[in-house]
Amino acid sequence: MTVPPIFERVAWVDPEALFLAGPAREEHAFWLDAGPAATTGWSWMGVGDRVAGWPGDVLLDDDPHTRVPGGFGGGWVGWAGYDGGARRAGAPADDDPTAPDSAALAVSRLIAFDHGAREAWLIAPESEMTDAAADLRRWSEAAASHASRAAGPHPAPAARRRDAHARHDPGQYAALIAQCRAAIRAGDAYQLCLTTRFDVAASDEPFDAVDTYLRLRAALPAHHGGILRIGSHSLLSASPEQFLQVTGGIVRTRPIKGTRPRGADPETDAALARDLAASEKERAENVMIVDLMRNDLQRVCAPGSVAAERLLEVESYPAVHQLVSTVAGRLLPGIRLADLFDAAFPAGSMTGAPKLSAMTILHRLEGGPRGVYAGCFGWVGAHGALDLAMTIRSIVVHPAGAYVGAGGGITWLSDADDEVAEVALKARGPLASLGARLPAAWLGVDGG
Repeated sequence: MTVPPIFERVAWVDPEALFLAGPAREEHAFWLDAGPAATTGWSWMGVGDRVAGWPGDVLLDDDPHTRVPGGFGGGWVGWAGYDGGARRAGAPADDDPTAPDSAALAVSRLIAFDHGAREAWLIAPESEMTDAAADLRRWSEAAASHASRAAGPHPAPAARRRDAHARHDPGQYAALIAQCRAAIRAGDAYQLCLTTRFDVAASDEPFDAVDTYLRLRAALPAHHGGILRIGSHSLLSASPEQFLQVTGGIVRTRPIKGTRPRGADPETDAALARDLAASEKERAENVMIVDLMRNDLQRVCAPGSVAAERLLEVESYPAVHQLVSTVAGRLLPGIRLADLFDAAFPAGSMTGAPKLSAMTILHRLEGGPRGVYAGCFGWVGAHGALDLAMTIRSIVVHPAGAYVGAGGGITWLSDADDEVAEVALKARGPLASLGARLPAAWLGVDGG
């Protein structure tokens, strides 16, 4: 949708029920999801035509004359994988045969949901509004029959319980942590985001991406969740990390570095949050990435405009506490999407620092592609705004199965047992949504 859109306020329908009644049945569809029972933020869903990826020549000027409710009036929804970004940045990278490194939908029509005001809007080019309204009426009528499915639990079918295959076992991952610390001691990096991967074979029956996403969002609700189905591949995410937002000429990034599990009772939970906030290692790691992101954004922002708006704030999610900061700057005139990606992608929170050296070291250590994991996904507006999330706490579904990536930031102060436990904690929920277990060697290392 590259022509100016028009929009109409429409009756509120539960987004999950509406998705099940309409877009979930389409070959190419998306739902960028603020989470179940969300009371703030926006969600978007719709359909589109497949394209190779976001167009890099989009000017990030966010023309106020083309603004629509929620800021997204059409453009593109998709993902960009880590490996392609690393290669463009000059680092070595492997190709991942399981899913395209980048893919997007040119959006032809969408529904925007304002959870704070509990309002919904239909957005489409004027020439398509009549057909879009007819589709929405049909979906809304069908949504009533999906309401019980949307409201109920979404258990994984026990009869198809599967075991995941790990790229590294805990001992191997701990040995890689030791190599990261050796690289830090040698002065080749001062922080490294070490990751691994858990693959699950489809066996005799492919995964149902929609059912899997419903389980994921119920178990791990997050403000930047979503399901993107582009042909035979789907990205399902419960991401808590906003990578880049552009609105009104301001670019923001919200790196997450620092994790603790949730406690079994309020006292334990509060103590874990306090421990995260006070941790010398976690605070240092977070500030390292804040400095890296400030440096990245300064390449495309007006001099003196880049600053940390918020620093070292604890945010709590169903499975984890996270340490989050916010960096923002005013974009220079004429900056395109490709310019912003050249400056900031892959995200420093998923590489480490210095970025190029970190990516080179990690390519040697990790022993395989990251794929879509550790990249980003979301929407890019035709008129210059965007909202992209980090592809973490995510599942990539492909014809032969699915995979989940997980990792954590390694500094000189890292404890190998704690870092191994963090990987298991992060992978457990997405794997459970697939009806899969952690590999036997990983069971219990996070206390679960």
